[in-house]
Amino acid sequence: MIPWTLRQVAAAVGGKLHQVPDPEQLVTAPLEHDSRKVVPGGLFLAVPGERTDGRSHAAAAHAAGAVATLSSDPLDVPTVVLGAGPYPTGPQESRRLALAALAALAKANAQALVARGLTVVGITGSSGKTSTKDLVTQVLATRGATVGPPGSFNNELGHPWTVLRADQDTRFLVLELAARTIGHIAELAQIAQPRIGVVLGVGSAHLGVFGSRENIAIAKGELVEALPCADDGGVAVLNADDPLVSAMASRTRARVVRYGMAESADVRAADVRLDPLSRASFTLITPQGDAPVTLRVHGEHQAHNALAAAAVAAECGLSPAQTAEALSAAQAASPRRMQVAERADGVVVVNDSYNANPESMRAGLRALVGMAHQCGGASWAVLGQMGELGDDSIVLHDQLGRFVVRLSVDRLVVVGDSRSAKALHTGAVLEGSWSGEAVLVPDWQSAARLVAAELGPRDVVLVKASQSEGLWQVAEALLEPRPSDAAGSGL
Repeated sequence: MIPWTLRQVAAAVGGKLHQVPDPEQLVTAPLEHDSRKVVPGGLFLAVPGERTDGRSHAAAAHAAGAVATLSSDPLDVPTVVLGAGPYPTGPQESRRLALAALAALAKANAQALVARGLTVVGITGSSGKTSTKDLVTQVLATRGATVGPPGSFNNELGHPWTVLRADQDTRFLVLELAARTIGHIAELAQIAQPRIGVVLGVGSAHLGVFGSRENIAIAKGELVEALPCADDGGVAVLNADDPLVSAMASRTRARVVRYGMAESADVRAADVRLDPLSRASFTLITPQGDAPVTLRVHGEHQAHNALAAAAVAAECGLSPAQTAEALSAAQAASPRRMQVAERADGVVVVNDSYNANPESMRAGLRALVGMAHQCGGASWAVLGQMGELGDDSIVLHDQLGRFVVRLSVDRLVVVGDSRSAKALHTGAVLEGSWSGEAVLVPDWQSAARLVAAELGPRDVVLVKASQSEGLWQVAEALLEPRPSDAAGSGL
């Protein structure tokens, strides 16, 4: 965030100052909505949530050094008051006012920085957003100061919070845009208009919310509609391998760059190879030239994400050789996304439990089978249900169970007692899984005990489900030190 006086902050958010001794005091540190993370010189945003109301933590934020709190109500600390009363404001209206102020301040920050030369990159898609964002952020960081969100900060709270992390020294701002409804991405894009917009794919994630893949495409395409025209530097980076994404070219005024495995793609990969831990090597082919890439992130699908990052890099001035070098050095930056760990006995645990949808499940399972084949052990899939699939949930889970069998995964452990989990298990059984190859257990503890008892050396375990299922606990349990590890270590 660039330095603002409290008077300027109030003007940007349409608020009024209350108990502020010096309106010209500068804000010199970031804005936080968690009072425990406030540092001296920053701002505190009092947002009512499900478990607590930020207004009750304003005193703690002030004690930690916040120069002011943005709140719907006047408080007993220096406050930028957002509401016109009567007070106290109800939680729902208080939250609305807080988020509107956050968006307004972030928009003012972005506009000021873009005028100074900041390049904003926006990324959306049904899956792969966070992994691609992490690659783009690391690649652009080799060119100049780059800000990207931690993890999946991609909604009406995390998105503007990230925008406010950019300051006068930032050259690139990489943003992840998610949607819960049609119109949401358009709203996020108004906060910080991207010059470069990347659409990764249109899949089945959140199908229950949107109703159809066509509606998902409408929502994701709002990003390319928000870009500047080609004459003003706008660039739409589209997945050439996804027809619904490629068709978005007709919805933008920006110049279109396509990436993917298709021969027609502007940025593509040739001679893709995988090492024993499913890390891809390939030749990056671009209009500016070719270069070899060896990724450190896991899964063949990461090659596709890397191509999107390479297309962005080219638009930001990196040569193919510079891009290839940066991609080859990039590492997984967000936890529980194809996070690979190897135990002392050679067992490999793949923690991909942050989120799940049909497309990402299939990508993870393909990586599992490839890794197990090269490691020489058995493949274990510990899977939970995929959320927000609506009326298609049972069918999609059944299809996934059948896919597991067709892929020749050695052992399937389905966790949970929901109809969707049972459909996943039943699909595998009906497809031809023999007794014991596919089992249904009620909770993560049962899954962890079963797998731990039967794992063999060099086996590979994939743990994956929607985050709400909490299956990362299975991965963590499998990686806990065992007595045999300590007994085998010498001094």
